[in-house]
Amino acid sequence: MRIKFENCTLFDGVSDEAKPGMHVLVAEGQVAEVSETEISAEADRVIDGTGHTLMPGLIDAHVHIAAATPNLAALEAMHPTYVAHWTARNLGEMLDRGFTTVRDVGGGDAGTKRAQAEGMIRGSRISTSGKALGQTGGHTDFRGTSRADVGDMQRRHLPSLGRIVDGVPACLQAARDELRLGADFVKIMANGGVATPTDPIDWIQFTPEEIQAIVTVAEAACTYVAAHTYTAKAIEHACVNGVRTLEHCNLIDDRVAGILKDRGAYAVPTLVIYDCLDRHADAIGLGGDNRVKNRKVREAGLNSLQILQKAGTKMGFGTDLLGWMNQHQSDEFALRTQVLPNADVLKSATSVNAEILRRPDLGHVSEGATADLILVEGDPLSDITCLLGQGEHIPLIVQDGAVVKDHL
Repeated sequence: MRIKFENCTLFDGVSDEAKPGMHVLVAEGQVAEVSETEISAEADRVIDGTGHTLMPGLIDAHVHIAAATPNLAALEAMHPTYVAHWTARNLGEMLDRGFTTVRDVGGGDAGTKRAQAEGMIRGSRISTSGKALGQTGGHTDFRGTSRADVGDMQRRHLPSLGRIVDGVPACLQAARDELRLGADFVKIMANGGVATPTDPIDWIQFTPEEIQAIVTVAEAACTYVAAHTYTAKAIEHACVNGVRTLEHCNLIDDRVAGILKDRGAYAVPTLVIYDCLDRHADAIGLGGDNRVKNRKVREAGLNSLQILQKAGTKMGFGTDLLGWMNQHQSDEFALRTQVLPNADVLKSATSVNAEILRRPDLGHVSEGATADLILVEGDPLSDITCLLGQGEHIPLIVQDGAVVKDHL
């Protein structure tokens, strides 16, 4: 299908400013032409973009598409078929909010990715790590102090987000296994977590040798490793041992932000999850040490963005939401723009995230790019609220050159 957009304001995903009065032609799944003057080529559909901004489809680089509940310990006991149906609905709702692509960092699998790619599921395009790798007592271990047997946690078909591995041989095998099962990259848990019961935030997880082994496997497979990290010490530990993307990074400092910049690593902050967990702690049963841990990282979130910005570290855009909290996905924009320019936040969710995914065809509007486009009522460069909510101000979405949402 050939689609022609006329008289729209264009944010190309790379520039700091949008250009008014632009014309864009989509053909054969790609952006075929971008022009300041009217495009003469014929089209099956012509869309008047007056009063709208045309921009790249959004990318969320830190999601858990199969986390059907905020209670991750309870998730392991959920029926896999239920979780599969919930995942399909979740992906469709993400697409309606303008996210044409997501990077799943624990829980998604090759089957869901294939179903979306073949059109069985209407939803965001998926890049996935499969199950995240974590050590005993780490951020994939929900047994607490009362369970001893790992049991079903290692069974592939269960809807848990991770698996437990210890020692270099086990790390090598697990990384290779996730790649065999269709993972696009490997995710590890290199620091304590908010949701897990026995690992304080300050805990460093995995030895240098274990991380290096996993990185070796990933690089041999022409891909990379992402790591869950909060503290400056954990971020440095993961980065210097070869990890490419550092997730969360709430407790980073100036020196370690500089290390990420020098090594060409990416930070993927995820502020909205901690805001949601704090506001809804009672409803989801987040109490005691877990609530204290959450408040510690939440209070440092905005400052971490400023530290990363000052260092010149590239920042991706992530949300990390769980269960019904996914309805707040776009609130990440509102949080970030409290301390960062709108243009920088939008680039994080488009061109920078495309770099993280190693998809140079995504995240920008230029000739030859894959035609993932959203048409937005208003101008998000001056008023970010037009991206909030459930996509009410995004009447048209194009994915791979096909219209997948049409409320014009």
